[in-house]
Amino acid sequence: MAKLKSAYFCQSCGYNSPKWLGRCPSCNEWNTIVEELIAKDEPEKGSWRFGKSSKSTSKPRLISEINKTEKYRIITEDAEFNRVLGGGLVPGSLTLVGGEPGIGKSTLMLQLALSLSDYTILYVSGEESEQQIKMRAERLAFSNDRCYVLTETATDIIFKQIELIEPDIVIIDSIQTLVSPLIESGAGSVSQVKECASEVMKYAKESDVPVIMIGHITKDGSLAGPKVLEHMVDTVLQFEGDQFMTYRILRTTKNRFGNASELGIYEMLSNGLRQVSNPSEILISEKSESISGVAIAAMIEGNRPLQIEIQSLVSTANYGTPQRSSNGFDPRRLQMLLAVLEKRGGFRLGTQDVFLNVAGGLKVEDPAIDLAVCVSIVSSYEDLPVNHSFCFCAECGLGGEVRPVNRIESRISEAAKLGFEKIFIAKNNTKGLNFEDFNIKIVPVSKLEEVFAELFG
Repeated sequence: MAKLKSAYFCQSCGYNSPKWLGRCPSCNEWNTIVEELIAKDEPEKGSWRFGKSSKSTSKPRLISEINKTEKYRIITEDAEFNRVLGGGLVPGSLTLVGGEPGIGKSTLMLQLALSLSDYTILYVSGEESEQQIKMRAERLAFSNDRCYVLTETATDIIFKQIELIEPDIVIIDSIQTLVSPLIESGAGSVSQVKECASEVMKYAKESDVPVIMIGHITKDGSLAGPKVLEHMVDTVLQFEGDQFMTYRILRTTKNRFGNASELGIYEMLSNGLRQVSNPSEILISEKSESISGVAIAAMIEGNRPLQIEIQSLVSTANYGTPQRSSNGFDPRRLQMLLAVLEKRGGFRLGTQDVFLNVAGGLKVEDPAIDLAVCVSIVSSYEDLPVNHSFCFCAECGLGGEVRPVNRIESRISEAAKLGFEKIFIAKNNTKGLNFEDFNIKIVPVSKLEEVFAELFG
């Protein structure tokens, strides 16, 4: 019998302490230290093959002697999911999908499992019954004769079934519900999550089978459980969006096999999630007439160029301190751009309330939307609309200068493909750029004053 001992873990960050503490010294959270029972001196701990010892040993090799073999990827039927993974599922990879309750994580994973009809899939659920999963599958209108469903939480039973079925892909919903017999603490505790994730990781690496795990998140939006969980997995995907809204965003925050800044966009319908192949259709609203305070920005998220709509509302402040509010844009950067417009452009915004919104619910960090933000604010301040066939792509400096951005060709090509007639870019971005290659008029500018003179006269 393995000896038992107790330890104290922070339920927020996974910090281990030999005694109870009121405040975690790692994450500075109060009352998150909880006592847990753990097994001591267990020889098989961390192994997914219970009762079997692995006789294989690793030996050091010279890097010059290692043969580079390009692993194939499993291409799913979901193009947006392939995009965020970097091209598809890599054999032996461990992927963690997190998101708020009710956002659609289980729907996305079941839809993915049912669409892969050429592979044997094992869908392990510790939160729902077989009947619930069957009802969701019927609503999704997918069918797959090679998709197995297992409602179990004990890892030893799960791995026994895995050895019998020998699946090509394993989906676990969720990692917080699994329980290892090697740990005495309850499901969802730091030690249980860490041990179960370790067993799943070793199974994925030894069997070369890709595993997708669903993870819960805390109230502040971070993944629940120990921070080491994010370091153990190969890919971390964040499923974002308001559950009361239609659209969802699948964002990559870590990826060992591809770009870590990709995103996929879905629309939640009654029969599942629909892929949005052209995101500009939801990020730009259709208007019959021009409205002041609206400007279109050409941005890039990962490898995907997007056209997004920036909306501003500038009105006279009714109280002493004017309000500055932004949705989807950094509030500190908004304050900086307002200071530039007042100092360099001469616009008296110090007595105005300024409200800024990025349409579609996106959170944008690309500095290339600075020019569109400035144009949108001035348009609302002067109550002069901007032509809806114009778009903007440049960063703004503290001196009021318009600065170049990267991958300008992709941004211009996307704007031309969507039917825009004119795009404003930085003059320094025109080096080596052939204007005749693009079916759009390119307007190079070096100062904010030039843009405002062109737009508002």
